Amino acid sequence: MIRSLWFRLLAAFTLVVIVTIGTVFFFINLATQSEIQHFSERIGQARASRMESELDAYYFRHGSWEGIQPSVEQWGKLYGQRIVLTDANSTVVADSEGGPLGKQYNPDSPGRPLLPPWQQPGQPPGQQPAIGTLYVSPEPAPEVGLASLQIVYAAVGRFFLWGGLIAIALATLLTLFLSRRILAPVKALTSAAKRLGRGDFSPRVKIEDKSELGELARTFNSMASDLERTEELRRNLVADAAHELRTPLSNIRGYLEAIRDGVITPDATTIQSISEEVALLSRLVEDLQELALADADELKIAPQTEDISKVIQQAVAGMRVQATAKGVSLSSDLPTKLPLVKIDPHRISQVLLNLLENAVAHTTKGDNITVTAKTQGGWVAVTVTDTGEGIPPKELPNIFERFYRVDKSRSRATGGSGLGLTIAKRLVEAHGGKIEAKSKLGRGSRFTFTLPVSEKISAKVR
Repeated sequence: MIRSLWFRLLAAFTLVVIVTIGTVFFFINLATQSEIQHFSERIGQARASRMESELDAYYFRHGSWEGIQPSVEQWGKLYGQRIVLTDANSTVVADSEGGPLGKQYNPDSPGRPLLPPWQQPGQPPGQQPAIGTLYVSPEPAPEVGLASLQIVYAAVGRFFLWGGLIAIALATLLTLFLSRRILAPVKALTSAAKRLGRGDFSPRVKIEDKSELGELARTFNSMASDLERTEELRRNLVADAAHELRTPLSNIRGYLEAIRDGVITPDATTIQSISEEVALLSRLVEDLQELALADADELKIAPQTEDISKVIQQAVAGMRVQATAKGVSLSSDLPTKLPLVKIDPHRISQVLLNLLENAVAHTTKGDNITVTAKTQGGWVAVTVTDTGEGIPPKELPNIFERFYRVDKSRSRATGGSGLGLTIAKRLVEAHGGKIEAKSKLGRGSRFTFTLPVSEKISAKVR
């Protein structure tokens, strides 16, 4: 590939040199042909003018055309053309090819009238009667093209030849220089791409260039960083999922072994405990499936026009028993009228329940949880606010990461699967909205997500 690119650059430069030289040579040849043609015409006119002058002088000296035949024959041999002279009555008086004299001459082309060099009495200037007519046959067309090529080659051909060789040599050197500059980053990108293909996401390409190659290198580095982060998240997901699945499975296995060994009896309490572990395991699997669909951009939603107030009230009612059991006040504060939104009510209810569960998990007896909503332009903003323990500032940017937990010591029994906020974020984004969190440590947290109103959204149903 590298040699091929070098050869292509060299061929391109050489072709440009050859085309340039050929074009210049072609136009110089055309100009030379034109000059040769004009020169031939001027020579012909000069010859005719000279013969006219000599014939006028001959006629002036002799008073007739008698004895002019030898001069005309000599001119014909000298110029290589047929020359015919007629008198005032168009009678042939001389012919360079020895044609019949004394006969009328009917030429195919007009001749050059011969006027006497003296002024006759009574004749206005310029209207003297002609004393004869001179006919000169067209000069044989010279090989103008061949002559011009010979002239151009003899005059500048060697310069074109040496110039072309020097230009090709410079093109070779320029190709070597450019190919090294171009191929060096290409080789670096190729090497890094091969390592990337083998699963090594650490290589980065250092190209300090503002051209397209520099942009390509920056794009490659960004892609490598994204792939490295994706791979890290995948590994963490596998490790965290294995860890999360191990706990309920170990508990279920422990209960079953205890029942088998007769340590405990399979009464209602034992069955209830096993059922809770199975429910926790089932929810974790469902959350992982939801997250996998969201990562693959295949999260299914069925949007429809819905009253968001109704969805909020139903979610609050569903969580009130759990909040009350913990001694936490849960309420909603909604305006009289909110615009309709186009949402999947089941999915948005899932978002609200995840946020409310998170709020209940991080509040204690006497705290308050409030759900509010308001219109913001073409969006409806829903906010879940609590007065609980809050989130440390350094932890806040990571709370929507899968399996991320602020309190690392909290058990899954009280802390959930660690996927609720991640799924909530993906569900909101699937509706075209955004979700954000704000918190002050020791003073509570506030989660806000937006949904487009029905008139502003063109939902895509998958």
